[in-house]
Amino acid sequence: MGIPIRSGNMRKPKETMRLIVTTLFGVIFGFFLGVSFPTLSLTKMSLPSNLFPSIDLTYIEDKYSGLSTKALFNAWSSIKGNRGSVTQYMYNETKIWVTTNPRGAERLPPGIVESESDFYLRRLWGQPNEDFTVKPKYLVTFTVGYGQKENIDAAVKKVSPCSLCPSFSLTHPLKPGFSQFSENFTILLFHYDGRTSEWDEFEWSKRAIHVSAHKQTKWWYAKRFLHPDIVAPYDYIFMWDEDLGVEHFDAEEYLKLVRKHSLEISQPGLDPSRGTTWAMTKRRDGSEVHKDTEERPGWCTDPHLPPCAAFVEIMATVFSRDAWRCVWYMIQNDLVHGWGLDFALRKCVEPAHEKIGVVDAQWIVHQGVPSLGNQGKSEAGKAPWEGVCNSLFLSLLGSVCGTFFFYMW
Repeated sequence: MGIPIRSGNMRKPKETMRLIVTTLFGVIFGFFLGVSFPTLSLTKMSLPSNLFPSIDLTYIEDKYSGLSTKALFNAWSSIKGNRGSVTQYMYNETKIWVTTNPRGAERLPPGIVESESDFYLRRLWGQPNEDFTVKPKYLVTFTVGYGQKENIDAAVKKVSPCSLCPSFSLTHPLKPGFSQFSENFTILLFHYDGRTSEWDEFEWSKRAIHVSAHKQTKWWYAKRFLHPDIVAPYDYIFMWDEDLGVEHFDAEEYLKLVRKHSLEISQPGLDPSRGTTWAMTKRRDGSEVHKDTEERPGWCTDPHLPPCAAFVEIMATVFSRDAWRCVWYMIQNDLVHGWGLDFALRKCVEPAHEKIGVVDAQWIVHQGVPSLGNQGKSEAGKAPWEGVCNSLFLSLLGSVCGTFFFYMW
C-alpha cells in the first residue's frame, strides 16, 4: 500500500490567497482612514512633543484640511524643513497691505508714506530741519510773459526773500518797506512765452519758482503743477493774472478779512472806474466784504446764484486749501481760457452764497493788458489775438468778441 506524500505545493495556493486578502483588506482600510483623516482635529490629538516641536497645529489644520494626500505630504515636508527656523518661515509669509495708505502705497508701512509735498527750496548741505527760519503759509502764482515784467516786479519786489529761499541766504539788498506779499508767501511764476532766465535781473526772481511751457494758460499750469497734495502746506492759494495793479492791496490784511468773514473762495474788489466788469466784483466804498449784489433785470433767477451771489471772477481768485482741492478736481484737462469756470466754483463750497465773496477794503486795478492774446496764431490775414478771441467767444458772443477780449482768462 502506498504511503501518502505531503507536498509543499499543496499549501502554496492557500498562502497566496491569504496574502491577497490581507493586502486587499489593508488597502481598503487605508483608503477609508485617508478619507476620514481631514475631519480629525489635530489639535485634539495627543502627540509627542519631540515629534512636533514648536508647530502650530491649528494653522496646519486650517490650511490643509480637505486637501489630497499629496498636499498633506507636502505640508509635512514643509514642517520638517522649518525645524529650527520658524522665524524665517514667518518672515517670508508676512505681507504688508494697508488699505488706508494712498493708492499704490498699500505695500508700504504707514510710517514711511509721505503723501504731500511743497514748493520749499532745499539746501544741498546741512541738516534739513535747519533749512528754514520761516516756512511760507501762502502760495501766490502769476501766469506771465516777459512783456509784463515791470508789472510783476511792482507786485513782488518788496517781498522779504526769506520766504523764497533757505536760511543760508537771509541777507538781501532790498530795503524793508510796505509789502504786498510778505515773507509768508511762496512766489511761483508760470511762463507762457518760454522766457525765464531774463527774469534774473530781479533779485527776488532768483529765489522764486519758475515753470515754463509755451502758449499755455494758468489753468493748464494749475491742473498739472498745483495738485492739492503739492500745495497742501499752504492755507491759501492766490491764482492771479499778470495785469493787476496792487498799489492799494496788502495780502496779509486781505487774508485777515477773508478769515473774519469765513470766505473759502474770494477776490479783491476791482476798481469800478477801470474797464468793464461784473457788478458783483466791483469795489464798494466803506465796506469790508460783500457777498451779493443786484444785476440787470432778468440776469439772476435766484439771488443766491451767480452772477448775483456765490460768484467771483477768475483773474484774481484766492482759494482756501480745502476749496482748491475741490476746484482742482473740477478743472478739465482740456480747459484753456477758463470761460465759465467762475460760474461753477460755487459747487465746491456750501453754502456758496456765504463762502464766496469780494473783499472791498483791499482792492486792485485790472489793467486789461492783452498780452496772452499775442500768443495766438495768425491766420488768413488776422492778427494773433483775433484767433484767440474767436476760438473762445465766437460761438457764444458772436460779433461782440472784441468787447470781452480783455476777459479771456
